[in-house]
Amino acid sequence: MFELTIDTHFSAAHRLREYGGDCERLHGHNWKVRVTVARDELDSQGMVLDFRDLKAIVRDVLKAFDHAFLNEVEAFKTINPTTENIARLIGEGVERRLPPGARVAAATAWETPGCSATWRPDAKS
Repeated sequence: MFELTIDTHFSAAHRLREYGGDCERLHGHNWKVRVTVARDELDSQGMVLDFRDLKAIVRDVLKAFDHAFLNEVEAFKTINPTTENIARLIGEGVERRLPPGARVAAATAWETPGCSATWRPDAKS
């Protein structure tokens, strides 16, 4: 198996519903995002995916989140905009846009330099 990883970022505000602490109030983060894509075999060019293509896919997914109040983003109207859910939604969004044979191995979101959450999809056959 081969893996390809890119790092990027976005800025957004959120508030955690029913948290019972400071994070229940509106606050923002400069989120760091890491997406790792895997493939069992390299494509005809010897790649998992072109870095430019993966960057464009992730950029497209993050358009809905960047400089937004996450609680007002459609996906977060029914779930809390936690770091865990942000990582999952980014990973699922990337997964839907990948070419055949490529899959998301992991999506990680950092809300601060020392605090991150990672989503890994179920193993696929």
